[in-house]
Formats: sequence, C-alpha cells, structure tokens
Amino acid sequence: MTATSAIDHLEELAEQFRRQVSEVTDRQGWEALRLQWVGRKQGRLRDLMGRMKDIPADARRTYGQAVNRLKVDVESGLQALEESLATASEAEAQSDVLDITLPGRRPQLGTLHPVTQVMREIESIFAELGYSVAEGPEIEDDYHNFEALNFPLDHPARETQDTFFFDNGMLLRTHTSPVQVRTMLERSAPPIRVICPGRVFRNDNDLRHSPMFHQVEGLAIGEGLSLGDLKGTLEAFIQRLFSADTGVRLRPSFFPFTEPSAEVDITCPFCSGNGCAVCSNTGWMEILGCGMVDPRVLSGCGIDPDRYSGYAFGLGIDRVAMIRYGIPNIRLLFDNDERLLRQIRV
Repeated sequence: MTATSAIDHLEELAEQFRRQVSEVTDRQGWEALRLQWVGRKQGRLRDLMGRMKDIPADARRTYGQAVNRLKVDVESGLQALEESLATASEAEAQSDVLDITLPGRRPQLGTLHPVTQVMREIESIFAELGYSVAEGPEIEDDYHNFEALNFPLDHPARETQDTFFFDNGMLLRTHTSPVQVRTMLERSAPPIRVICPGRVFRNDNDLRHSPMFHQVEGLAIGEGLSLGDLKGTLEAFIQRLFSADTGVRLRPSFFPFTEPSAEVDITCPFCSGNGCAVCSNTGWMEILGCGMVDPRVLSGCGIDPDRYSGYAFGLGIDRVAMIRYGIPNIRLLFDNDERLLRQIRV
C-alpha cells in the first residue's frame, strides 16, 4: 500500500465513522460502535497503527499524523454521542414521572356476568315472596337425583346418553331438585319455601343447550296449598322478571316428581305476543316447568301427604339471560368474551 492510498483510505474511514454515528439511537448501538473503532483487541484504530510498518519510511510521519487525527475525531465523536444519548435518556425518564397535577384516569370497571345478574334478580324477587335460598352438592348420588324424585328405573335420564356418571356410581346432578329432597329430609315439619339455584350438568350440546348450565328451582310445602297458589306465585314472579303485562299460561305436561304437572309459557317478549320468528309465530315462549309435588315424594321425605301439599317449579337461568339480553347462542355465555360482558351492565 502506497502512502497516498493509505491516506485516502483513512479519509474514507472518517466518513464511514460519521455515517455510523448518525445511525446510532441507543446505548447498545454506541457500545458496539466503540468496540468496533477503539476496542483493545479488534478496534480499527489499533489495526491502523499496526500497519505503520508497511508504510514507506519517508511517509510514516504523514501517515501517523493522519491516524492520530482520525483517532481524535473518533474519540470526540464517541464522547459527543454518549452525552447526547444520556441527555435523551434523562429527558425520557423525566417524561415518565407522574404529574400529580394531571386529572385522574378513570379505572376500567368490570361487570357481573349476565347469568349472575339474572340469578341475583331471581333470588331478590323470591326473597320478597318469602322464599329462602337452599344449596346442595353438584356431585350427587342416584337416590337424591332420581329415586327420591320418583324416577322409574328405566327412565332415559338414568342412562349415560343423558347423564354424566362417575365410576363409583355417583353423578353430576342433572337438576337442582336434589336440593329440594335434602331440604325436605332436613325440615320434616313444614311450612317450607325455598329456591335452589345452581349449576347442573347434562350430556347435551348445541346452539340452545350446554353440557353445563344454570337452573333455579322452587319448592313450597304447607297445609292447603293448591295449583291456584302455584299459578299465582309464578304470575307474580314472571311479571316482576319481565314486565307487568306479560301473559302467562299453563299447559298440561308430565314430570316424575309432580302430579299434576304443567309447562309454563309467557307471551313472547320480542313481539309482545303478536308472533315472530323467535316464537315461531305463536306469540308464546316456553319458560319453565312446574306442578304439585307427588304425594309419594312427600311421604318418601317423611312429610305426611294427607296433611300437607306442595308445589315445585324450575326454570333455566341461561335461557332467561338469552331472552333478556337477546343472546342468540348459549355458547356465548361461556366463551369469556369481554366484548359480550362490556355490552351488558348492571
């Protein structure tokens, strides 16, 4: 390498260093640039000084002076860049300091799940009617879930196609009626007025059914209770839950643990009974099942059916939530989608 070409190379390196300085934006980049140019083992300045022996003797003085000028430029450039980065970092840190003079930020509040909202509203309505809340285990035995409720041995609900069984013969309760049985066994002396809300499980899964859903069932036992008392209670409850002008009708039906039994329809809340796609243009929508407690269920729980009578009813809380909030698919209730919860406020 001639002295002239060596000097030209030094000028190119100086220009390259200036370009690199302009591209550095953080401390990590500055450290990499420092090691590249003034590192003790592989720094470019150290390499340039090592090439002094290859320069002709009469040009070494000029080459050495040029290398020194490049060294001064590099060191001063690195120092200026370090100070600039430190100033920028300090300014950024100060910008993160809390300004107590700024107005406060309103925290983002959560909301109750629509099923929880409906369940609490139902509990509140029945509390005003004199009912208390009773609870029981979600894992039940055959006696409390079926036998005590007058289910025959060949009833389809006792098959695995409908019910989740464990290997030891226990099962996930298919309704909250076992809580009614436990309540009657514990309180053999009526009057009894309870509602039993909670989760239940059935082997079913489609747009309107879920393997896990929520029910609330009611039980009233006393002297002289009749089907008229049942109808009046349900009318008062439904008209509080939906609206005062909601129509109620009872249709004959069958349940193993009530006799007589009925399905309860309400005027469709979407069309006010005029007929729409939701109610299949009938103007009515099924909402719950009910009936007078079968005397065999009473006697099996130690209550004299000749002296006392009672009624029971049950409805799906998830179905009520879907009707109340216009939710088309029951799976939306359990997808944990915050967008759904944000739309539904207490």
